[in-house]
Amino acid sequence: MKRVRIAVLPVAGLGTRVLPVGKTTAKNLLNVVDRPILSYIVAEGRAAGIEHFVFIVGRGQSAIEDYFDYHPELEALLQAKGKTEILQDLQNELARPGEMSFVRQMQPLGLGHAVWCAREVVGDEPFAVMLPDMLMDAKVPALVQAMQAYDKVGGNLVVVEPCPQGQAHKYGIVALDGHEGRLNRMTGMVEKPPPGTEPSNLFISGRYILQPEIFEVLASQDRGAGGEIQLTDAMVRLMQTQAFHAYEYDGVTYDCGDKIGLLRANVAFALQRPDLAPAARNAITELLG
Repeated sequence: MKRVRIAVLPVAGLGTRVLPVGKTTAKNLLNVVDRPILSYIVAEGRAAGIEHFVFIVGRGQSAIEDYFDYHPELEALLQAKGKTEILQDLQNELARPGEMSFVRQMQPLGLGHAVWCAREVVGDEPFAVMLPDMLMDAKVPALVQAMQAYDKVGGNLVVVEPCPQGQAHKYGIVALDGHEGRLNRMTGMVEKPPPGTEPSNLFISGRYILQPEIFEVLASQDRGAGGEIQLTDAMVRLMQTQAFHAYEYDGVTYDCGDKIGLLRANVAFALQRPDLAPAARNAITELLG
């Protein structure tokens, strides 16, 4: 079984749920406390042993690449002023040599199409998909948990969690062959099922480990929900010949592509910071009156 060392990050979405800021700022560069969402996603990937990140970008998103690059003028200024802690924090965010690739998705044709755009970089090996607007807060990083589960069963694996009541129609929902413990074999999945038709209460929460055969399936995948090429639909087809497992991870997911989800993430992560928690708690208490 090949080790998973590449992660695909589809960041080319238009950010319609966070407009108007999404018009000028990539939603994945929106702040959670004092750093962009992508900073947390990359840190999670590195903790899981990811060696190469493939960003699927769209028009006008060069700021994503810039964020992980050197800023000589700013770094020189911080050095001159003796702000070494801030400088070190910035340098920790930098891409390591050869660690990142940026592939342009010419049209917003859906998650499946975005993943397919990475085929030449990924090649013939298993890879992870990390949805950057899904910020997953866990003591053991979500992708680390997924890798540990993958080491047990191989094949294809998706990370899932219980869906909020009445919200299943917003997500990809899995069907399971029994439900014992956190790791179970899948029998199916459906993207954004109509209310009352969902096969379980577990939704695909933004982390996948897929075999390279998914690219061949995506190449012939018809458009599905929303007129887009859905990764879920391609996985259903691949499931006919390859095993899929769902892993219910231990943690909390914040949908940062949603305005309230982003707000909740900011509050939760600020309260976890020893340097900010007391002031953040006081500010929240004052606002609540």
